[in-house]
Amino acid sequence: MIKFLLPVCFCIILAMTAQFSEALRRIAGSGSGYNLAPVATSTTSYVSPHETIKALNDDFIPAYSNDKSHGAYGNWPRNGMQWTEYCWEKPVSLNKMDVYWFDDQNGVRLPVQCRVKYWDGSAYVSVPNPIGLGLLANQFNTTTFDEITTTKLRLEFDSNGTFSTGILDWKVYDSGKSPNFPPVVHADLDRVVVLPDKTKLRGYVTDDGKPSACKIEWSKASGPGSVKFSAPGSAETTASFTSPGKYVLKLTANDGEFAASRTVEVLVDKKPGFAHLDPIYVNSYKISSPFWKDRIKGLIVNWVPHCIKTISDPVLPEGGISNFVEAGNKLAGRSYKPHVGAYFSNAWVHNIIESMCAVMTVDPQGDEEIIASQKTIRQQLEEWIPVILSAQEPDGYLQTYFTLGGHKRWTDQSAHEGYNAGYFIDAALAHYVMTGKSDKRMYNAAIKLADCWVNNIGPAPKKTWFDGHQELEQALVRLASFVSEDEGAGAGRKYIELAKFLIESRKGGSAYDQSYVPIYEQYEAVGHAVRAVYFYSGVAGVAMETGDIGLQSAVKSIWSNLINKKYYVTGGVGSGETSEGFGGDYSLPNNAYCESCSGCGELFFQHNMNLMFHDSKYVDLYEETLYNAILSDVDLDGKNFTYTNSLDSSESRYLWHGCPCCVGNIPRTLLMLPTWMYSKSADSIYVNLFVGSTVMLKNAAGTDVQIIQETEYPWKNQVAIMVNPNSEKRFSIKIRIPNRNVSSLYTTTPPNTAAQNYTVNGKSVKASVDNGYAVITRTWKPGDKIEFTLPMSIQRVKADPKVAADLGKVALRYGPLVYNFESVDQNIDQVLSPTSTLSTEWAPDLLGGVMVIKGSFANGASFQAIPNYARNNRGGRSVVWMNDK
Repeated sequence: MIKFLLPVCFCIILAMTAQFSEALRRIAGSGSGYNLAPVATSTTSYVSPHETIKALNDDFIPAYSNDKSHGAYGNWPRNGMQWTEYCWEKPVSLNKMDVYWFDDQNGVRLPVQCRVKYWDGSAYVSVPNPIGLGLLANQFNTTTFDEITTTKLRLEFDSNGTFSTGILDWKVYDSGKSPNFPPVVHADLDRVVVLPDKTKLRGYVTDDGKPSACKIEWSKASGPGSVKFSAPGSAETTASFTSPGKYVLKLTANDGEFAASRTVEVLVDKKPGFAHLDPIYVNSYKISSPFWKDRIKGLIVNWVPHCIKTISDPVLPEGGISNFVEAGNKLAGRSYKPHVGAYFSNAWVHNIIESMCAVMTVDPQGDEEIIASQKTIRQQLEEWIPVILSAQEPDGYLQTYFTLGGHKRWTDQSAHEGYNAGYFIDAALAHYVMTGKSDKRMYNAAIKLADCWVNNIGPAPKKTWFDGHQELEQALVRLASFVSEDEGAGAGRKYIELAKFLIESRKGGSAYDQSYVPIYEQYEAVGHAVRAVYFYSGVAGVAMETGDIGLQSAVKSIWSNLINKKYYVTGGVGSGETSEGFGGDYSLPNNAYCESCSGCGELFFQHNMNLMFHDSKYVDLYEETLYNAILSDVDLDGKNFTYTNSLDSSESRYLWHGCPCCVGNIPRTLLMLPTWMYSKSADSIYVNLFVGSTVMLKNAAGTDVQIIQETEYPWKNQVAIMVNPNSEKRFSIKIRIPNRNVSSLYTTTPPNTAAQNYTVNGKSVKASVDNGYAVITRTWKPGDKIEFTLPMSIQRVKADPKVAADLGKVALRYGPLVYNFESVDQNIDQVLSPTSTLSTEWAPDLLGGVMVIKGSFANGASFQAIPNYARNNRGGRSVVWMNDK
């Protein structure tokens, strides 16, 4: 056994994973001795519900003082003197420490003074002769002191009396006389593996002994089949499995005196044995649901026209349509003005063009306001299309920042080249669909743009590249399906290959843009949330089209981490603890970021997962996101929007934002409603969402089928579906059975009840169940009518106890809708007793007509809760989670 006084070493060299993506871990820090913090127990005077004391001694090296990628300790909203403390099971000898202060430039700021004390056996006393006690940001502050021997070390720090304080990491160093401690073992992240794929395990062990003195071994702790480790005696290895099922793998380290172990869970799945589903794109549909008619109308007559007007402004500082005018002028040899706005300012123009096209697919059904707005939008569209196409360079490249600025292409990964290109492709496909494929101007330009990328980006001698902000990958998958449909099977393959190349080129970068390790070794949702969900959507699309099991393993692993450890009950993603991104597992503060674009991307990701795996749970999730996150992005009149979606907010929506990336993303997503409602295969039609509507599904289950839904969902649970095939045809209708318990982060009571009483033409039928779908197979003829009911009870929702922000709190749900308590209706600091009787009541004059949940607080005062999508339309504060203790 080698004591701490010897130079510290790894039992094996640490390889990078997402846990350690932004900075390397190190053991000794700036000290010459061993960092004893990882073997201590940390305590504190107070920790914020959305922060964690565990961040103190995770041995992480922050990049800057607001680097919360591994969590942070903070004591908001407390101020004054606070303390943190390390406790050891046996006395240690110390003479040095490093502290990295947390400063978010908001409620948590640097302290004004700090002190170090230790337990001398009877009291806390100051360490002798401290030198340092620094209070600087963005660095470790080193303090040395005369050697002490103790079981407790305390760091006290004082705020300025206004702000709170916090710490990202606190290291303390052995002076050379401390006893041996067990090795510190980390066994890597939980993940999913799709057979016959294998998984790479990047465990690590730290100890004070030489490598030969620390024995390492991987073993199977449990699981249905056998596991083969390529190097069982190494912390870094690969594991392969013989059978599907849930496995627990254990990494053990033994230094001769002490042994320690940690485990990792691996869910092993079978490879899908079926072709992927196909999405639905329509150029005309009717909405009969009053709920959706009002939401869609607000977008058509208010929000989209507002966006058109705003980007028409030639002096819009964020940049609008004028950039395309000027780029067209330059390419035509005319005088031109410089690019205006950020390098990604074309993006919202493309999104708004796509929204304008989607507006035209909605049947106005005689509504004069919609008819008038559609007429104006169509005229504007016809004016703008030539303008945008004039900005496309001869080889197909399209981004006005580069054309007008003369910048060199594919040299700056932050310049959003793929982001802008992907959005243009999306807009072009929307226009192509809207015109019934009769107008190919935009579509051909999209192909020309994609071909430009194909001709320049790829294996040598082409250029290796990945874009800092993903979007192109998922757009290329969509384009490929259109090209193959139009030109023959496989015609779009080169676009899938380009998307796969872009995905596989992401490595050697950072967690912020999901490029820290190759996608095949990513097992968690990290970094900027919008980039992340767009990326995962693109990876799912490529995995779906290629059958690549490595990509399937990656997206299933990431999906599991996202949904079961980093997902808000509203369907939003991105806590904002990192830059517009994810925090650590179970870190879900209610002052959430939940960017509107990330809600859209979350829907895209779940949609592609559903197409690939035919499992209704992915639709359950995107329904949750659609009704609670995306619908809440715009106010009830469709006149204002919000960039972020906190679960505890007093913020009103607004007309515009300095980064207007969401303004077109929201309407384009909502106006694609039929795409989210249905999908198809060679022998089946999948009914995913329940919306009163009429939609024609082309070439679905071998024929064209008109589907008419009659329902007042989400207010009521009765649904009738009229099936009108062009001619009699045998196929399956698969109807989603809603499940409100997909995420293990949340438990709802009472539990779900399955949809019941399926009838066809008034006669009861027995439906089989397949991956969460009720399946009715028969020869369908025009006029056949399916009727059924859906689970629609009031449910109480409790979060996993690991979600500190929601301890002692409850949320309410009715059907797909999560509810809010608003201060304009009651005092929201009261307690909702777990035994309070709850009931629903229709309120026709409230918020455009809503189903409210009514009940009494523990003190007998009455309350009413409203759907989350309708929150913050009346001022005041609105919260999802209420105290129930």
